[in-house]
Amino acid sequence: MPPGEDPRDYARTLAAVYDATMAGDRSPARPRDVIRKSWQRLRELGVDPEQSRIEPSMDVAELDLRRRESGLYDVLDDVTRGLESVTASGENIMVVADIRGTVLWRSGSNRVLDQAGRLGFIEGANWAEDSVGTNAIGTALVSHQAVQIFSAEHYARSHHPWTCAGAPIRDPRDDRVIGVVDISGPAKTIHPTTLALVDAVARLAQSHLRDKHRDNLDQLRSVAAPMLARGGSPALVTDAHGWVAAVDSLPHRTRILLPSALTPGRTWFPALGLCELDPLPGGWLIRPTSTGSNVAAPTVHVDLRDSESMSVTVSSELGEWTYSPTQRHAEILFLLGSERRGRTASQLAQDLFDDPARTVTVRAEMSRLRKNLAGVVAAQPYRFVDAAQVTLSCPDIGAHLLPFSNAPGVRAARIRE
Repeated sequence: MPPGEDPRDYARTLAAVYDATMAGDRSPARPRDVIRKSWQRLRELGVDPEQSRIEPSMDVAELDLRRRESGLYDVLDDVTRGLESVTASGENIMVVADIRGTVLWRSGSNRVLDQAGRLGFIEGANWAEDSVGTNAIGTALVSHQAVQIFSAEHYARSHHPWTCAGAPIRDPRDDRVIGVVDISGPAKTIHPTTLALVDAVARLAQSHLRDKHRDNLDQLRSVAAPMLARGGSPALVTDAHGWVAAVDSLPHRTRILLPSALTPGRTWFPALGLCELDPLPGGWLIRPTSTGSNVAAPTVHVDLRDSESMSVTVSSELGEWTYSPTQRHAEILFLLGSERRGRTASQLAQDLFDDPARTVTVRAEMSRLRKNLAGVVAAQPYRFVDAAQVTLSCPDIGAHLLPFSNAPGVRAARIRE
C-alpha cells in the first residue's frame, strides 16, 4: 500500500481495478506487476475467481511426513520467535508452508484461526497459486520473492477481506526455495512494515540452515581426516548432497553432482570419471580410479516444466544422476538446449542480460555450471557436448516458461511458444 494511503480508500481502488480486469473492461488503474502477472497466469489456467478451489486437507500421518520432508523443522522456532510481535496482538496468524504450498504449521489467536479456517486456510491445505489464486504463499513460491497481497489483489473474491505477506525460505546449499513464511489477517490489519519483517525472518531462517549445514560438514570432516591421511591417493569426502567436506590431492570443488541412488563400489561421476565409493557417517569417501574411466557420452534430459522442481537428469551406461539447477543455470540450460550449436560468452550475455559486454558474469556462471556437469557441458562455444543426446521439456503454455526469468532470450521464447 502506498505510504500515507488510507487502507479503506486503497481497498476501494483495488476493488474497482479487480472488477474491471475480471470483466475485461478498461481498468481505472494498473495492478502492480507481481499481481498482474499472477492474475494473467490464473486466467490462462482457467481458474474461476468466484470459486476458491480449496483441496481437501490431508490426514495427520501425511501432514507429519510433509513436515519432516520439508527441511523446515529446524527453523520453526526461529520463525515463530521472530514473528511473535505480530501474532501477539491477536489480529494475525503466522503460517509456514512447504515448496508445494501445503500449510504445515499455523499459530495465532483462536479467533483469527477460526476465521482463516472458514476459508480452508488450515494445516494440510494446499495454498499454491493454481489452487486458491493470488495469495502471499502461492505467489511468493511462483515469483521467488517476498510479496504482500492486500484485499482485492487476491484473485479469489472470497479472500478480499484479508491481507497477507509472505517471503520464500531458501536452502542455502543450493539457493532453492523450500517453503514460505506468511503473516495473514483481516485487511484492516495491513501495516507497511509487515512485509519487511516477514522477509527478515525468512532470511534469519536461512542463516540458521546455513549454520547447520556448516556444522554437519565440520563433523563429517573430522571423521574423514584420518582416513584421507592413511589413504595416500587422491580422494574427496562429500555429504549426502554432494557438498565437499574434505579434499586430498584433487582440485578443490565446493560441490559435485551425485547419482540419485548411491551404493558402495564403482560409480561414474560426470565431474570425476569412474570412482570407488565407500560410505561414511553422513556422507561418502570418493576415490577416482583410472581403470575403465572411458564412459560413453551421456543422455541429458532438461526438465523445466515446473519452475519449482526443475531438474537435469544425466544418464550413462553406469547410472543416472539428477542435478537441481539454480534459476540462472536453468536459464542457461534452456538457452543451450534450444541452440545445440552453442553460444559464445557474448551471445549468452546478450540472451541473459541484454548486454553482450557482461561476459565476466557469464564465464563465472558457466564455470560453476560446468563443475556440476563436467563432461556434459563444453566450452568454446558453450554447448552440450556434441555426442550427448539432449531433450528439453518445457511447459505447454509459453507464459509458464521460467516465470521468474527476465532474461531477453527467455522472454522471446515465451512469445514464440
